Amino acid sequence: MTNVSIIGTGNMGNAIGAIAAAGGHSVEHIGRDAQAIAGDIVVLAVPFPAVDDIVATHGAALAGKIVVDITNPLDFSTFDSLVVPADGSAAQVIAEKLPQSTVLKAFNTNFAATLASKTVGDAPTVVQIAGDDDAAKTLLADIVRAGGLGVVDAGALKRARELEAIGFLQLTLAASEKISWTGGYSLSA
Repeated sequence: MTNVSIIGTGNMGNAIGAIAAAGGHSVEHIGRDAQAIAGDIVVLAVPFPAVDDIVATHGAALAGKIVVDITNPLDFSTFDSLVVPADGSAAQVIAEKLPQSTVLKAFNTNFAATLASKTVGDAPTVVQIAGDDDAAKTLLADIVRAGGLGVVDAGALKRARELEAIGFLQLTLAASEKISWTGGYSLSA
């Protein structure tokens, strides 16, 4: 059993927590305050603009932990661009801010509803994971699979850039009501 801490109490945090719990793992949901973090894996289930405050508040406590970035770094003022350099990603920014943590990118190409239902249309929900530490990716993949979802290793952390581009497109399509929040992209493995 792995201890999973989820920072953020919204739809995504709740859906990810339910997946981990369904697989028999312990889950704690915490707000953005100074509450202690017990998890071996810490999921940042918050909007990208909240990351700086979380790093300032919890940075030392995240050392030595696996930190899962689910953010899509949207420009929330326009909902029409990303706020990270074109050759970078939110995950890489977070990894630079938390050099003693192992940062993974996951869940950002999934909607909360597709995580909860475990389907995207008629296809099973698949979570893509990017990161530079194979053991950390395997641990997260095992948690996701035990919770009933599919997993694809998307490669190194530098692949987070492409995952964030997919997440951005999917979010803008849903926000403009061209697709449903219960739909989105599916991936056959």
